[in-house]
Amino acid sequence: MTDTRSHPAPLIDLEDFFADPEFAVPTISPDGTRIAYLAPAYGRRNVWVRGIDETHDDAVCVTNDARRGITTYHWTDDPRWLLYLQDTDGNEDWHLHRVDLDAPDEPAVDLTPLAPGSRVAGVDPLPSVPGSVLVTMNERPLNFDTFRIDVATGTTTLLHEQDDPTATLLLDNEGEPVFHTALAADGTLEVSAWDAGTGRKRLLHRMGGAEHPMSIQPQLVTADGKGLLVGSYQDSDDLRLVRIDRETGAESVVAAVPGQSLDFTGMMLPGVLPPPVYTSRRTGEVLAARFVGDRPHIEIVDPRFAEVYAALEKLSDGVLGTLSSDESGQRWVATFGHDREPGVTWFYDHATGESRELFRPHSHLPPAALAPMTPVSFPARDGLPLHAFLTLPVGIEPRGLPLVLHVHGGPWAHDSWGFDSTAQFLANRGHAVLQVNFRGSSGYGRRHITAAIGEFAGAMHDDLIDAVDWAVGQGYADPDRIGIYGGSYGGYAALVATTVTPDRFAAAVDYVGISDLANFMRTLPPFTRAFTVNNWLRYVGDPDDPDAEADMLARSPITMVDRIRTPLLVAQGANDARVVQAESDNIVASLRERGVPVEYLLAEDEGHGFENPENRLRLYRAIERHFAEHLGGRSADRTA
Repeated sequence: MTDTRSHPAPLIDLEDFFADPEFAVPTISPDGTRIAYLAPAYGRRNVWVRGIDETHDDAVCVTNDARRGITTYHWTDDPRWLLYLQDTDGNEDWHLHRVDLDAPDEPAVDLTPLAPGSRVAGVDPLPSVPGSVLVTMNERPLNFDTFRIDVATGTTTLLHEQDDPTATLLLDNEGEPVFHTALAADGTLEVSAWDAGTGRKRLLHRMGGAEHPMSIQPQLVTADGKGLLVGSYQDSDDLRLVRIDRETGAESVVAAVPGQSLDFTGMMLPGVLPPPVYTSRRTGEVLAARFVGDRPHIEIVDPRFAEVYAALEKLSDGVLGTLSSDESGQRWVATFGHDREPGVTWFYDHATGESRELFRPHSHLPPAALAPMTPVSFPARDGLPLHAFLTLPVGIEPRGLPLVLHVHGGPWAHDSWGFDSTAQFLANRGHAVLQVNFRGSSGYGRRHITAAIGEFAGAMHDDLIDAVDWAVGQGYADPDRIGIYGGSYGGYAALVATTVTPDRFAAAVDYVGISDLANFMRTLPPFTRAFTVNNWLRYVGDPDDPDAEADMLARSPITMVDRIRTPLLVAQGANDARVVQAESDNIVASLRERGVPVEYLLAEDEGHGFENPENRLRLYRAIERHFAEHLGGRSADRTA
C-alpha cells in the first residue's frame, strides 16, 4: 500500500490564491463584437475591452482606478459609453461613473455626485429611451427613488419618488411602473398592480415573512409586463420561482425542483455572482433558473434555450455560472463554477457551433494540486438535517488532521460547491476544512431557515459544534487541533465559539465580525432599518426593547469576553458601513486590558471585507501564521 502521507501537494504561493484574478466578470457587448472583463492594472482591478476575436494582448484598459478595484460595470446601448460603480475605500457609498471608450485615457465622469451617506442601489437599461439608464439611489438619505440619467450629458430626471422606504416600483421594459411592492408592519410583502395613469395601486397578493429574511427574491417583471416573478414557498418547504398575474393575482409555478430551493444569493451582487434567473438580453424572457444542491442545479425554462445550454454543458464539467449574450442570442460568454478549475470562461457561437476557451482567472493554480470539495451531511442534535462541504488536503492521509471550521456570513447566505480560495488555501497548508450550512442558511428550505429564529449563540452555534463532532467522529479531525474562521456573521460565530465554548477551539479568526448585537443594529445605515423586520428584528430582537436588548447582550461576545482564552486574530476595515470598527475595537481593547494576547489587523482603506490585494495578502499571511502556530499543518515558514 502506498503511504499517502509522503506525497503532499506542493506548497502553493499565497499570492496565487489571494491576488486579484487575472480575469474576472466577463460579458459580451450588446452587438456581439467586443468582450469586457476585469483584469489587473495600476495595482487594482480595472475594466478592459477587446474585440471578440482578439486576445488580452490586444485589449485596452478603459478605466484608470489606482485606489480601489472595480467590481461592477455595465455596457450601454451606445457603443461609446461604459458605466461602472465605485465607492470610497469600502464605505459602500456607490457612485455611477461613465467611461468614454473612444477616449479611455480621459478621466471617468461621476454621473451621480451624491452627498455622503447616499448611494446608487441599482442600474438598469431603458430601451424605450435610447442613451439613458434607470438608476435607483437615495438622494434623500432614507428613500430610494428612481431616476433617468442621460449617459452622454449626465442629465438626471426624477421619474418615481418613494415616500415609503420599504416600497419599490417595478417597471416594465418601457420604463413604466406596473407593480408596487412594500413591506407591511408584520413583515409580509404586499404586491400590488400599479396604474401609471392614476398613480394608484391595487392589492394583488400578500406573501412572505420570516422565511424571507433577505426580502422576497427575486422580484422581476416578466417580459410582457403582465406578471411578476418572485421566489415563493407556496405550500412547500422549497423555494420556487413563481409568477404573479397582474390582473388576477393568481400564482403559477415557473420553475421548481422537488427537494431543492431557488438560489437567490446572486441578487446580492448582480452580474458578478451567478443569477437566480437567467434571462434573455433582448426580450427579458426567462431562460433558466438556478437551484441549491450538493452541486448547483440549472433548471431550463425556455425550450429554445435548451439547445444552447446543451452546447454550453459540453464545454466544462463544472456548473454554469454567469452568462451573457449579444442582443441576437447568437454569441455567448459563459463562466463555469468548479471546485478545482475556478471561473474558466468560454465563448460560444450558437449559429456556427464555434467555441473556444477565453481565459482562466487563476492560471497559476494547478488543478491537480487543489482539493476536491465533497458534499457531506449529518443531523444536528435536534434532528435538523445539516448539509456541509468537506475539503481535505491533497496527498495527506485524512486522519487526525488539524481542522478549520470555515463559517459563512449573512447568516442568510450559504456555502455551495465550487472554488473557495480560503478553503483551498487552508487545505494546501495541511488543514481539513469544513463548511456547514447551519440553521438560518438560505437554500435548504423554509424549515431550515426559520429554525434560526431566536437561536443566535444558541442552536446556530450548536450546529457548528455538531459539525465539529461529526468530523472528529469520522476520524478526519484531531479534537485538540480545531480552529474556527469566519467573516461578518462568521466572525460573530468565531467570537461566540471562544466565549460560549472556550475549550473547544485551539485558535480563532474573527474577520469583520459582530461582537455586540445591540450596538451592531443601532449602527447600521439608517435607511436599512425599514428592511430589518424579517431578519435582525425577527431573528434577534429589537434593541429599543429593554427585554430584547438584555437577551441580545446575553448572546453577544462582548459581554462574555472574560471567557476568551483561545488565541485570537481579529481583522477589521475602518470604513465598514455594516459592522462598524467599534465592534472589533471593543473586543480587542477588553482582551488587551486583561493581558490576553490578540493580534489585530486594522485596514484604514477597507470596509466590510478586504478588497485591495495588499490587504488581502496581509490578512492571509497572518491567518497562515496563526493556524500554523496553534493547529500545526504547513506554512511558507513551516512545512511539517
